[in-house]
Amino acid sequence: MKKLLLPALLALFAAGAQAHQVWIEQTGTRAILRFGEFGDNLRETSPGLLDKFVTPTATLVTRTGKQPLQLDKTADGFVLSRGAGAGEAIVVEEASYPYFENQENGATRRLAWTPAARFVTDFAAQSPLLTFDIVPTGEAGRFKVFYKGQPAPKVTVKAVIPNGWSKEVVSDAAGLVRFDLPWRGAYVLEAHHSDKAAGERNGRPYDSASFVTSLSFVQAQGSPALPPGPAATPGK
Repeated sequence: MKKLLLPALLALFAAGAQAHQVWIEQTGTRAILRFGEFGDNLRETSPGLLDKFVTPTATLVTRTGKQPLQLDKTADGFVLSRGAGAGEAIVVEEASYPYFENQENGATRRLAWTPAARFVTDFAAQSPLLTFDIVPTGEAGRFKVFYKGQPAPKVTVKAVIPNGWSKEVVSDAAGLVRFDLPWRGAYVLEAHHSDKAAGERNGRPYDSASFVTSLSFVQAQGSPALPPGPAATPGK
């Protein structure tokens, strides 16, 4: 019975983790990487699912170039060594998240799951840096989705605010999505992508890959949004 239940339990755990996303919150000059569900006010903690993160890497993108940032793990996220200033952005990717493994016809199949996030301080056009990325295009409410540096069509992108309001848009043939942004305050755009092709990550082979990426920003204009609901209970 245990042998029959194990693949199902692993599948459920993988689905639950992949339903989450990472995003970057910035208040003043303090930026922190979160893991959970932004719209549900869920932030995973340590001890708990946050401990699955091994070596997330962060990069500050400035007008003159890029520089690495340090991440310090806390009980509810990773604090970055500095926040983004005007005209700057931050990108984070966790390319060492443990593989999900399942036994299929006597063989072990490995799924590589890679969460990533971008934070921007304005809507100036930016180039993709993450494997799976959402970037602003220079026009408020208009964004572009990329996978491996190429425009990604037919990707569902969800815009979420802390009180749970959300809207979904599918990227067009050029990878473009457009949102009305009626509320002022913090937004997170999130998207998922699956690649069934086998490959390698950090020198380790996998049978298929899954990606989740987010773009977060704070909008100064708009109607006041309703306050967020009570914090959801983190997983273990």
